[in-house]
Amino acid sequence: MSEHPPTAETARTAEPVCSHEPVCSHEPDAHRYALRLDGDLIAVLDYSINGRAISFTRTFTQPTHRTRGFAADLVAFAVSDVERSSRRHIVPMCWYVAEWFEKHPEKAVLLSPRD
Repeated sequence: MSEHPPTAETARTAEPVCSHEPVCSHEPDAHRYALRLDGDLIAVLDYSINGRAISFTRTFTQPTHRTRGFAADLVAFAVSDVERSSRRHIVPMCWYVAEWFEKHPEKAVLLSPRD
């Protein structure tokens, strides 16, 4: 009995179902945080260091990936990273970051200088 090559339909159903998770990272040389999905750059959060402050200056999500919560995930990652790894306070210069802090008042302590 000979084997038949898979058709497009059977090949599609034979492939494993993958769960693709976004990956956030800090890219200090570029002064940004990045969110990638399957290796593709989906969102960025740019920043500048100003003494004991870090200013989050711009958040951008690729238009085809907006409204999925990627920007919020990236801001949460960046805020946690600053909280964990430095004594800097955050200056939200980007409207999106300012709005994120309004929705997360428990993180407002990071907006004031820290000792």
